[in-house]
Amino acid sequence: MAARGKGGAGGAMWPWLGLAAIIILLDQITKVVVIGAFQHGDSRYVTGFFNLVRVHNEGAAFSFLAQAGGWQRWFFVGLGVVAVGFMTYMLKQHGGQRMFSLALALIMGGAIGNVVDRLIHGYVVDFLDFHWRFLEPVFHGGHFPAFNIADCAISVGAVLLILDEIRRVRRGS
Repeated sequence: MAARGKGGAGGAMWPWLGLAAIIILLDQITKVVVIGAFQHGDSRYVTGFFNLVRVHNEGAAFSFLAQAGGWQRWFFVGLGVVAVGFMTYMLKQHGGQRMFSLALALIMGGAIGNVVDRLIHGYVVDFLDFHWRFLEPVFHGGHFPAFNIADCAISVGAVLLILDEIRRVRRGS
């Protein structure tokens, strides 16, 4: 990523850290509800393309390294801590850049939400299950891998980060 202008450092990072905290709270509250209402492996039909489920992901996205034998738990915790430290530094430097900071706050909140799961449970609790017939060639039964609020925040943040970079490059800054 190319150098960015300061755009309001220091105090401008606090609203973004507040947003990250809100994401963490929403993520953890929804996971507590799911853990209380579902046993591991349970599924509840909601619509023809969406179910609520309770699955445990010991790996990363798409269960990457889920069967690695346990070391991955601490690897992903460590990676999350390093990433959050870097994002905090970036927010301090660029807190006045709205889209960039929004993206980082969403990614940070989601990352911390999933790290909390790994520390407490040893896995990430996922519960949103979307499925469509057109996904069957790629995903078993057409079910996209289950995910959670933290994953949604990370995904939206990643898209915003890409859009911010495209916008920055087009402006030629």
